[in-house]
Amino acid sequence: MNDGAVSKAGRQASLSFEAAFFKKNTQEELNMADVTAKMVKELREMTGVGMMDAKKALVEVEGDMEKAVDLLREKGMAKAAKKNDRIAAEGLASVAVKGNTAAIVEVNSETDFVSKNEMFQDLVKEIAELVAENKPADMEAAMKIKTDKGTIESDLIEATQVIGEKISFRRFEVVEKDDNAAFGGYLHMGGRIAVLTVLDGTTDETVARDVAMHVAAINPRYVNESQIPEAELEHEKTVLTEQALNEGKPANIVEKMVEGRLKKFKAEIALVDQPFVKDPDMTVEKYVASKGATVKTFVRFEVGEGIEKREDNFVEEVMSQVKK
Repeated sequence: MNDGAVSKAGRQASLSFEAAFFKKNTQEELNMADVTAKMVKELREMTGVGMMDAKKALVEVEGDMEKAVDLLREKGMAKAAKKNDRIAAEGLASVAVKGNTAAIVEVNSETDFVSKNEMFQDLVKEIAELVAENKPADMEAAMKIKTDKGTIESDLIEATQVIGEKISFRRFEVVEKDDNAAFGGYLHMGGRIAVLTVLDGTTDETVARDVAMHVAAINPRYVNESQIPEAELEHEKTVLTEQALNEGKPANIVEKMVEGRLKKFKAEIALVDQPFVKDPDMTVEKYVASKGATVKTFVRFEVGEGIEKREDNFVEEVMSQVKK
């Protein structure tokens, strides 16, 4: 091969390297650009990690929030994130009981100022009572329930006009019980959180309310371990296994570690296995059993959970006013 051929081959290799390098860096820049400050903020709130760690994780998984949480957990940098912790909307939730039927409702407003409005508070209570009394099958049926002035739907329209903010009936749930059972209703912070519990084997509403207070404080997701979906347990097991391996633990130790951590995970999300808030020396199950009862079900509404409120940019808002 002559010097010209060598030189040509060298230039081609150099160009190929530069092209690959440029492509790699361009792709990284594009990935970085796809990750917004809002996404980084959300991931940090969910996991508690630093800004750069959150950004790197999002870039690595191409902006997939759930995968980013898993990645950070596998690296031992974050605990399990609760998906519905980001509360943005305002309003109130309430509970009403009519014999063996109870209802829990959530009504939203645009600002927390309205939740202190007496007209709004009365409206939320009335809606809860009407839902418990009429037992609608869905929201469409609920909106058509008759009231003293018209229907729930027309009352919401009137409230919107009088109060000056959009008032919306977001959700409800109707729960039934037997005669030998008790409802427990609890409102936290005047209705920021509402909980409805049902205990079988007792008619003592005080015990049921104690459990409702526990649910409001600890926010379990299931009554017991048997209700946890197998897919959720498998996912958690996978994450915990990667986490243990990344800690450099021997394979024979990893299985025992995962087993222990999975047991702890199940106890954290299953109500009856949790230490009772009023007496941490016993579980909720033992407390309820001491009263001759069992937990049948519970419903917990936290105002705005799962709703993302529009975030105005303050600088843009000021500039828009200046330009007028």
